Amino acid sequence: MTFKAISCMILFEAVEKVAALKKSTYRRISRMKKSLLALTALVALNVTSVFAAPINDLSEGETAIGIGTTEYYVEHQLSDKFTIGYQNADRRYYGDMDDIYGQFRINENLRAMVGNRDLPYDSSNFYAGLAASAPLGDRMTGYISYAVGGDFKETQIGTNIAIASNIDFNVNYHAFSPDHGRNEDKFGVGATVKF
Repeated sequence: MTFKAISCMILFEAVEKVAALKKSTYRRISRMKKSLLALTALVALNVTSVFAAPINDLSEGETAIGIGTTEYYVEHQLSDKFTIGYQNADRRYYGDMDDIYGQFRINENLRAMVGNRDLPYDSSNFYAGLAASAPLGDRMTGYISYAVGGDFKETQIGTNIAIASNIDFNVNYHAFSPDHGRNEDKFGVGATVKF
């Protein structure tokens, strides 16, 4: 079964559940659930989009260093609401791409992202997007991110699994869709150390 088919199944199941709710119950659905539903819909509709680093939950003053299948990154939580980071991703058809980015925490589970990506054919490509995360269990957090730039779109959906108090293992699906060239869709794994 393809990722698109799985995403569509998840979307239709969520829509059916929401449609079955009474109006009063529907009003109580949290903003987080609505945001996750909207981001899932974007993925299901194959609006592929910029962010290979996993979505981390950091405390103020905490730093994360991570490595993935084809990327590495470092980010630092400057304040309760703002994270700054650097990422290098190696795209199969495009070589290295460097990002400088910021994440603005809107609430506990939702973030706005802005950044600049240095593409091989365009050294200044501003992008913006959203990221949502939610606990999936005692030591697991799921996330989805969607971002779009002037020359590309990128989507990532994944899970962070805490294997120690400061070490996470990450499993994700990532879709990169440039305006010029070939799309890249892949599964990946990674690890993050927080200090």
